[in-house]
Amino acid sequence: MATIIRDAPHHNMLTCVKDYGCLLPECRDRYKAYQRNRYHARAAGTWQPLADAEPVRQHILNLHAAGITDVRISELANLPFVTVAGFTRIHGTTNNKRARKRRCTPEVAAKILAITTDKATPTCVDATGTRRRIQALVAAGWPMVHLAPHFGLAPRTVIALIDQKRIYARNAAIVAEVYPRLAAMRPDRNGISRRSITRARRLAASRRWANKTYWAERMDVIDDPHFIPEYGLTRAELLAQEARWLIKTAGLTRTQAAERLHKDRSYIDRVLGADYEAAA
Repeated sequence: MATIIRDAPHHNMLTCVKDYGCLLPECRDRYKAYQRNRYHARAAGTWQPLADAEPVRQHILNLHAAGITDVRISELANLPFVTVAGFTRIHGTTNNKRARKRRCTPEVAAKILAITTDKATPTCVDATGTRRRIQALVAAGWPMVHLAPHFGLAPRTVIALIDQKRIYARNAAIVAEVYPRLAAMRPDRNGISRRSITRARRLAASRRWANKTYWAERMDVIDDPHFIPEYGLTRAELLAQEARWLIKTAGLTRTQAAERLHKDRSYIDRVLGADYEAAA
């Protein structure tokens, strides 16, 4: 009866050779090196293949309490997800349940114990620049769902970035890196239908999102949350902004603001009223 060699789920541990019969040269070399080290360590009386898993389990539980998931731990430790999950949960298929780990290799323990909450918690930054870059691309005809593959993010994540005030630094870095390339590309030459392009541009126009041409001259302030774009504003709306600043910040009355702006008081009342209604 022939032996079936299954594909290993990963190739960064000895199990790919021991349990799956992996034939990759690098995996075989790693397995042989392990066996040689084991032989010499046993001969010298220093062989300690497994360590108590309880300290590792408690460390993982502390990371969980800080909001750090097993997926994030496995990324930082460069270990398979099942290895990390095995310390705190029963896992496996319905017919092949695996109990929580009681022992582990010193290498695995060292990798997990080296993770701290400071390292594991993603750094967050202001989302202003990311939001403006995505908006500019949408104004150019890129639907957000089509931007997602270019960013390496899920479509729902890209859509959520539009409304978030703070985001993961790695997502901000990805968008900032990809933006110049996409801004130089035409969506209709990259698989986007004319209908989708039109819908994206209409969405951007209805929300007055500044386009890439506007930001091309203002890249030094695209990440500045204190910079207020004046894109798509009418003269009345610009005047209302100035009048509101004079009233709220400078402490002037409407009459004094009208005099400073060289406008009639009645006109200032009209633009402020229209501006407030539009904002509401």
